[in-house]
Amino acid sequence: MGVFDFLRRLFFGIAPKTGAAQKRRRRRSRRKPILVPLRRRQNQHQDRTTSRTTVRANVEREESPYPFARYGVRTGGYLDLSQSGDVSRLSARGLPIFHNPSELANWLDIPAGKLAWLIHRFSERHRPPSEQQAHYHYRWIRKRVSGYRLIEAPKSTLKQTQTRILREILDNVRPHEAAHGFVAGRGIVTNASPHVGSAILLKFDLENFYASVSFSRVVAVFRGLGYSREAALWLSHLTTSTMPAGFSSPQDAPNAGMSYLPRHLPQGAPTSPALANLSAFSLDVRLKGMAAAFGARYTRYADDITFSGPDRFIGSLRTFIPLVQQIIRNERFRVNAKKRHVVRDNQRMIVTGVVVNERTNVARPDYDRLKAILTNCIRKGPSTQNNDRHEDFPAHLRGRIAHVSHLNAERGRKLLSLFEQIDWRR
Repeated sequence: MGVFDFLRRLFFGIAPKTGAAQKRRRRRSRRKPILVPLRRRQNQHQDRTTSRTTVRANVEREESPYPFARYGVRTGGYLDLSQSGDVSRLSARGLPIFHNPSELANWLDIPAGKLAWLIHRFSERHRPPSEQQAHYHYRWIRKRVSGYRLIEAPKSTLKQTQTRILREILDNVRPHEAAHGFVAGRGIVTNASPHVGSAILLKFDLENFYASVSFSRVVAVFRGLGYSREAALWLSHLTTSTMPAGFSSPQDAPNAGMSYLPRHLPQGAPTSPALANLSAFSLDVRLKGMAAAFGARYTRYADDITFSGPDRFIGSLRTFIPLVQQIIRNERFRVNAKKRHVVRDNQRMIVTGVVVNERTNVARPDYDRLKAILTNCIRKGPSTQNNDRHEDFPAHLRGRIAHVSHLNAERGRKLLSLFEQIDWRR
């Protein structure tokens, strides 16, 4: 190996061509050309032409092609990233069409400068300089098992912007059929129903689900819808977050904030559930296909993954579980090992709070707790039972009763009868 080859391999990881590799290359060059049908050759030529056009559209220009265009420091020109979108794909989905920050600001009915302010355009790495200057309210909450979760609730201006992105863009894109969380027409019951009467349940939990969805994955979602790279970057900055400078982790968990330093989907933003579902589309495709190959069923509700199957599926778990974990890792998610469960049909089988042993039903402990609350409301007064300080306690109880009624009509009628006996003046 010569000095040049050694340096090339050291810095770039490129191995020099061996004699055998050169011989194979010469043999391939002497092979007869493969005849390609005329239409296919025309399509290939068109694809190559389109690719070259896209590359030329992203070249650097001496003058800014639009406000807030990115400046290429290395070559001293402005990047035009607005020409790489697919208008036909956007139109087919009925999505709003814009290509650059000015057009996005016009669609949002805000000045372009305010749009730049919302994404901290001129801050280093778009990171808020302080918690006071951030567009989110931050709050640490302790998880039920261990550790902390960061709740990032957008302030009013950003929340209005995110809500419009949700309603007019993301709501028009359906996630995979196996995804049931935060999807119109689906919910915990539709997520649980496919698993009714199974011999075995296998449940996984995705750790830090929202924080695992990186900025680049959100950009890929918007690019996949047909938006130009420039538009996708701005949309992604509007819908992701990073911890502001000076924001600290809980004292008893100094490393809790490490997962939230890179830009990620914030738990608390209205757009995060839809973007998380779309970013997990490939995960759903792979896990559903693998489940079918093993004769099992698959559903996902946000970060809760459930498989179920007949008796013969039990004997496959030793092979099946490592394959599931490998797919989850390949799709850049993480498994919470402490929350993996295997449940047999001689136990209470619960999927997203719904019992599925013989039919969808409410868990008896949940029913008993709600019945006790209603009974105490009658005996002691409703004010003594509102321990979580719900602003509209009657509506909260009615919602819980409606949930039970949906799963078990007879139990729902009993609870409703108790509710109607409560004296709300006490």
